[in-house]
Amino acid sequence: MDHTPIATNPEIAQNIVAAGIRTNYHDLGPEPKAAGQDTGTLLMIHGSGPGVSAYANWRLNLPILAQKMRVIAPDMVGFGYSDRPDGIQYSLDVWVRQAVGLLDALNIKQTDVLGNSFGGALALALASRHPERVRRLILMGAVGVEFPLTSGLDLAWGYQPSLENMKQLLDVFAYDRGLVTDDLARLRYQASIRPGVQESFAAMFPAPRQRWITAMCTPEHAIRALPHKTLIIHGRDDRVIPLANALKLLELIHDSRLHVFARCGHWTQIEHAAEFSALVGNFLTN
Repeated sequence: MDHTPIATNPEIAQNIVAAGIRTNYHDLGPEPKAAGQDTGTLLMIHGSGPGVSAYANWRLNLPILAQKMRVIAPDMVGFGYSDRPDGIQYSLDVWVRQAVGLLDALNIKQTDVLGNSFGGALALALASRHPERVRRLILMGAVGVEFPLTSGLDLAWGYQPSLENMKQLLDVFAYDRGLVTDDLARLRYQASIRPGVQESFAAMFPAPRQRWITAMCTPEHAIRALPHKTLIIHGRDDRVIPLANALKLLELIHDSRLHVFARCGHWTQIEHAAEFSALVGNFLTN
């Protein structure tokens, strides 16, 4: 168990039981004006990098978006500071059930959903399986359709803890190498070796890893049936999730539009934080 005091660790926020999982989540922005009024809520689902948490993933965007809407950013089970139940079998079904359980626990009947990478697959599945719970959808560098395993994703899912390996991985994630400082690498490495973190991470996507891409997919006929207004965002130079994924989603989702950031890797929300946050905020409020 991690005993870091909440006051000194911004990754730890509130906690609630969601579908039986004790879930750490950030809840920022204005409260709903009336009971049951859920417009203006955004559920933000992080990616699957080693040592990731909701705060680490969205730290630059949360305060900006929270000026316009209520934002909910949970640590999905197996990540961050949410529980890691003994014997759990990590799967798309488990993560989607936790997301719906969180909405239920917070009495949110409908929300906008933003998913990053692995979180994009969760957002896509949530919208497909529970279309009435989702208003608008944002998919950023998203998994969720078939694609050949990239060397970048293989490196991320196959991460073995060391400072050198973390530096190598962050270098793949970012287009701008100036973002990959020794301090950032050290912070993310320390996060990846907290008790229980590597054990749960290693259990999620063991080799051979192409099968986990398939397991995270929503069937194409179900994606075509999505009624939601959808914004697709991708970095042109992403070496983890190919730009072709975004083009495929644009083709499949009827009411969709695509924004591609040049000179950008897999970290759209970090490498272009201000423009990304403005893009998301404008899409959800107009």
